[in-house]
Amino acid sequence: MAGPSHYIMPLPEFDKPVKILIVASPYYKDISDNQIAGAKAEIEKAGATWDLVEVPGALEIPTAIGIAERMSNFDGYVALGCVIRGETTHYDTVCNDSSRAIQLLGLQGLCIGNGILTVENRAQAEVRADPAEMNKGGGAAAAALHLIALARKWGKADKGVGFTRDILMAGDTDSKTST
Repeated sequence: MAGPSHYIMPLPEFDKPVKILIVASPYYKDISDNQIAGAKAEIEKAGATWDLVEVPGALEIPTAIGIAERMSNFDGYVALGCVIRGETTHYDTVCNDSSRAIQLLGLQGLCIGNGILTVENRAQAEVRADPAEMNKGGGAAAAALHLIALARKWGKADKGVGFTRDILMAGDTDSKTST
């Protein structure tokens, strides 16, 4: 059964290079390989470059993204993993905690496409990971690319974070303090 048809946005175009980190958990290697293939193809289609790191499981994906953001120079991130429901509540913990951590990183301004599959069984995962089927890895890469385009559209190269020296004083309209 095919998924719902939906509008696919065309990939954004960039005038400066884009570098994306794919963070993948190869817990289910064949599914991970398909997700990665879909993500790489989408990134390359947009003219961007990618790097790949692997982590043990879905819970480590947001931590790896946070480390990369602090210590490297990526424009965006693609989170790829697969969580298949088992017999315990561990599934719920992994799904909720990995998703929440990625959401919090995104709210801090990171451009992340979340492609962590949360499925009931292996058959669902296979269809979602396959680049010729639902291609959720490619979809996550496209999401990251769109967020990078938005960040570049609205950002300024000299824009600081937090307090800057350009704080306006009361009654001052030209950002220079009166003496």
